[in-house]
Amino acid sequence: MKPQFKENKATEAAAYFLKLQGSKMPHLKLMKLLYLAERAALLKLGHPITFDSCVSMPFGPVLSMTLNLIHGDVELSGYWNKAITPPTNHEVELLDDPGDDNLSEAEIEIINCVFKEHGTKDQWELKEFTHTLEEWQDPKGSAIKIEYKEILKAGGMTESEIESILEDIETLALMDSYTGH
Repeated sequence: MKPQFKENKATEAAAYFLKLQGSKMPHLKLMKLLYLAERAALLKLGHPITFDSCVSMPFGPVLSMTLNLIHGDVELSGYWNKAITPPTNHEVELLDDPGDDNLSEAEIEIINCVFKEHGTKDQWELKEFTHTLEEWQDPKGSAIKIEYKEILKAGGMTESEIESILEDIETLALMDSYTGH
């Protein structure tokens, strides 16, 4: 069991990256930056930002539900669609700034660090970079789920550290089930 996907946090993180970029960027680049932030949060904070499902796809790892939101394949609360345009010529743009009230200071710092390290790269450089991440596997035209355990292992965590983090995430999922968040 894992906590529910946080559309509000995914939207705010995406909007934050778009603001750092100047309000518009290729959606492939945005997906890579969001994945790198999700990964960094898991490794540094012991929990991801959005709790999205991570998957290996031909262009590298992505956040599954967020990718569906970008492509308009799913609409949840509508929070995403109020803030970010659908792709036009493979680019998304900030429509209305949702702010960052749902993101912690630590999560914002991670987003800033990821952008500082990778923001000047184009989408193709980011695609190539994410192909070097140990948890990514070539799905041969399909998609392969990436478990949090694989990311933690690739990040150099010990088995006991991994188990502790996964237990904490299970506790968060249980809390989600009681509160409906």
